[in-house]
Amino acid sequence: MIDIRPFEDLAHRDHGWLDTRYHFSFSDYMDRERMGWGRIRVWNDDTIAPQTGFPPHSHADMEIITFVRTGAISHKDSLGNEGRTAAGDVQVMSAGSGVAHAEYNLESEATTLFQIWILPDSAGGEPGWGMREFPRGDRAGRWEVLASGNPEGDGALPIRADARVLAASVKAGETVTYEAAPWRHQYLVAVGGRIRINGQEAQPRDGIAITGEEALAVEALEDCEIVMVDAR
Repeated sequence: MIDIRPFEDLAHRDHGWLDTRYHFSFSDYMDRERMGWGRIRVWNDDTIAPQTGFPPHSHADMEIITFVRTGAISHKDSLGNEGRTAAGDVQVMSAGSGVAHAEYNLESEATTLFQIWILPDSAGGEPGWGMREFPRGDRAGRWEVLASGNPEGDGALPIRADARVLAASVKAGETVTYEAAPWRHQYLVAVGGRIRINGQEAQPRDGIAITGEEALAVEALEDCEIVMVDAR
């Protein structure tokens, strides 16, 4: 099953400092048909205005992955971690038994990012945070694993979930393939250009929910970057 969810149909909230689209139920948006996809609970498409951001707030029992598309996001949390994650790079936070953090765009330009939440395999545990640079050239024409429940095997940032977060930078006319277990759930979004996945065309920033497929063939109809989560 491949379910294409048009970007224009996603729930939209414009708070001035934050312009966001919700792929799944979040905050004041509730759709019982879109409570998540497998263990994927949240996928938000955020544009954060310069010199603004999310003030300190708390999380628990969630794996939170931030993929920065343009600009940068600056992080500070109750564990003493601080860092700046720039375009193309990724930060992860395992909320565990509980952590408070703040996320600000301290840049002079808008920051755009995907914030992705994945349910952990078990509740509790010590919270943690990490970030890593992922040069876009390293994923040209191929999938690169950014975060994984098997970080050593995948060479990725660690998360406490049976899931992988991947990205690929693909030129028009190129195809990237992925072996998918049909009992797992994939969700992917392309930025910057149209794609065709297993014969079905999708527009930029459409959400694509997939399950039951043994292989995925993603063809770029225009230059684009693709972000995908593969989870239980």
